[in-house]
Amino acid sequence: MSVLVYINSNAGKLSKSAFEAVTYGKMIGDVTVVTNGSTGDDILSSLGAYGAQKVLVDRSFDGTDAQQLTRLIGAAAEATGAATIVFSNDLVGKAVAPRLSVRLSAGLVSGAIGAPDADGKIKVNVFSGKAFGHVKVNTTKRIISLLPNSFQPEEVGGSASIEAFDGNVGAPGLVVKATKQPEGGVPLPEAELVVSAGRGLKGPENWGMVEDLANELGAATACSRPVADIGWRPHHEHVGQTGVAIRPNLYIAAGISGAIQHLAGVNGSKVIVVINTDAEAPFFKAADYGIVGDAFEVLPRLTEAVKKFKSAN
Repeated sequence: MSVLVYINSNAGKLSKSAFEAVTYGKMIGDVTVVTNGSTGDDILSSLGAYGAQKVLVDRSFDGTDAQQLTRLIGAAAEATGAATIVFSNDLVGKAVAPRLSVRLSAGLVSGAIGAPDADGKIKVNVFSGKAFGHVKVNTTKRIISLLPNSFQPEEVGGSASIEAFDGNVGAPGLVVKATKQPEGGVPLPEAELVVSAGRGLKGPENWGMVEDLANELGAATACSRPVADIGWRPHHEHVGQTGVAIRPNLYIAAGISGAIQHLAGVNGSKVIVVINTDAEAPFFKAADYGIVGDAFEVLPRLTEAVKKFKSAN
């Protein structure tokens, strides 16, 4: 079966989600990747190590305009005869996949966390991760978007060939005047380790404890919505139903009560550790490990413990 995978390169680099999507596509059939922009051929060819046979590149535009990308991927799907098109369920995928679904009259499975089974059913998260569903697509073509960090990239060896491709994308539907990327650190959707905190830290001047632990772990930092709303932390660190949804291997939450809106954005984490002085905090019900204690005492002790562990190994 022919599978088309769209990847979005950021500043000439490939994210973990790109390798996840190619790995997932390889589980279904023969993978062709389509992308756009100025990412170097040497970088794109590395997708072959994860199962891509060929990479189609349209260098006529370097952006994420949803209308242009819809035309590009639609043209690539027609050229390759792909029956399955795979996206990462990120901001770009959420904007483009529904448009492409209409354009190709293809069924769309959003938020997949499993490969198609023998009956063609695909496991997905529903109700903000509170339940699972199994969706079967009956259209000739199908589009699948993957929840980030749901699949471990697997190298199979090899190198992908690179081909120039003209998607006839036309003019953009909008003009981006400027963009500003968060500086430093690991992007939250890509992070495997996350240290987060809420109003229990009492003020932005105390965030050094969170950053110290995150630095020792090599983790990203995050926060609850009230913390972002009152300006203690930047909004791109807000995780939850109305912020960034994450699925790290480890999520440490200090001073966060665990409102349902916050849980909806983090309950896909493999392991959740909660630190709170309130033993009745709702977050403890979702935690794998809980510490009833003051974050001002617990976080520095955790940081020291990580330092000792690292020095001993």
